[in-house]
Amino acid sequence: MACINPDGTLTEVARRVLEAMARRGAAFAAPEEIATAAGVPLHRVRATVRETGRAKLIEGDGAGWRLTGLGREVLDLDEGSGPA
Repeated sequence: MACINPDGTLTEVARRVLEAMARRGAAFAAPEEIATAAGVPLHRVRATVRETGRAKLIEGDGAGWRLTGLGREVLDLDEGSGPA
């Protein structure tokens, strides 16, 4: 389950997960909290967290996850890439 589309944009699930983290600011969130905030099933949040973590879009503290600066940049670019 990829979190990045072939054109370099985020998948719908990855975008929703990262947006939920962005709304929390600098606070770390547990996968269960992210799933509730994003409206995404927990198993998909866990898969997205693994992939976006490897891509350095998020970082963890052992109990939770938060968006990195790179993650914010990608999310901002992705939000601006929609149809005009």
